[in-house]
Amino acid sequence: MNNNISSKPITVLLVDDHPVVQDGYRRLLDNTPDIRVIAEAGDGESACLIYAECVPTVVILDLSMPGIGGMETIRRIKARDANARILVFTMHDTETLIMRTLEAGATGYLTKQGGIAQMVEAVRQVAQGKPFIDPKHVTNMATRQLFDSVEDPLRVLSTREFQLFQLFAEGRSVSEVAETLSISPKTVGVHHSHIMKKLGLENPTQLVRLAIRSNLIDS
Repeated sequence: MNNNISSKPITVLLVDDHPVVQDGYRRLLDNTPDIRVIAEAGDGESACLIYAECVPTVVILDLSMPGIGGMETIRRIKARDANARILVFTMHDTETLIMRTLEAGATGYLTKQGGIAQMVEAVRQVAQGKPFIDPKHVTNMATRQLFDSVEDPLRVLSTREFQLFQLFAEGRSVSEVAETLSISPKTVGVHHSHIMKKLGLENPTQLVRLAIRSNLIDS
């Protein structure tokens, strides 16, 4: 008998803007006896609303989505429910993003290159409130002692600044970022100035190049 299987199923909110991905992993999870997908969302705004309605055991969340994106979705869900258990499931496999999402409140991080068995294992572990990190990254992260600032220039940014850095790197303007995050353009402008100063950047092109070097966006 599998000791991981309890009488009460693990309920899941699946958040991904790719229907094919959603469908595939919904089938996988629904075919696992102790896991049940009870809701799905294609963007962060919808995910926050649905979470409040159904309060799932685990949220499986992509980072790259339209609208507020994954990082802001994590922040909003955790602001509503500090005990929320969020498993990030994404194509991006950089240690910088792993650490930042955990700092933002995620419980686990799994890349889409991982196998099916890893998904099930990750959901079960996160459901218990135990951190889960894609195994291939654990050794590297321990070796680098959770990212010495010399190796990772983005470590000088706060969690909020890192979130805005990502949005700027995607080419969003100050007004677009303000609208997306529902904050004032003045506040975004102040953050932008602090980010540029902390990183020693002079223009948007340098910011994008740094994001590419850090494997946060594709070249």
